[in-house]
Amino acid sequence: MDALNKLNVLSLVLSAVLVAMACVKSDRVRSWRANVNPSAPELPDSAFVVARVVFLGLAGIGVYLAVQGFGVSDDGSWSDGELASAARRTADDLDGYTFRADDAGTPLPFTDYASLIEDKVIQNGGGDAPEYGVTVDPSGTNTLTDASFTITADGTDTAFCAHLERTRSKKDDYTPPGITGGEGTLTYQGYRLKTSLRKGEC
Repeated sequence: MDALNKLNVLSLVLSAVLVAMACVKSDRVRSWRANVNPSAPELPDSAFVVARVVFLGLAGIGVYLAVQGFGVSDDGSWSDGELASAARRTADDLDGYTFRADDAGTPLPFTDYASLIEDKVIQNGGGDAPEYGVTVDPSGTNTLTDASFTITADGTDTAFCAHLERTRSKKDDYTPPGITGGEGTLTYQGYRLKTSLRKGEC
């Protein structure tokens, strides 16, 4: 539980104490005062009414602030459902994803896909999920054609493993217009991803 949630819980506890204090009978308070200080003047009933109104008002404010605080805390962290939904949508988005090699004909390294996955998860998080707090860790056994990434997020212990297979896709090659034939032909090689997702770390 983070500091904000602890503060919210404390606010609710204090509000409950204030409500309990407001419910104490006036005769019990008078008896307690008489035992502590017998010479103290008698408290009028109106004093107890004012005290109850104050206690209940403060309790209401405490509950309101706690509810607002829990809302802020929820907006600042991911839930299990939010991460699950975002991870599945990300896997769907990247399944069949195409890209082209750079000028040297070198495919993008899989480390670049960690940031791509992170961006996609955040985009697919929905309105209640924060736009930060996602971590994508590549597996230590990744190769140029096969790689896995563990997806986690702040606020939840749930993790997902995204598995990517990269294949050469000639149909996705790209030759800029106006450059044809001979040694001057420039073609960017195309690649395609096959993506799957499972729950748990890679």
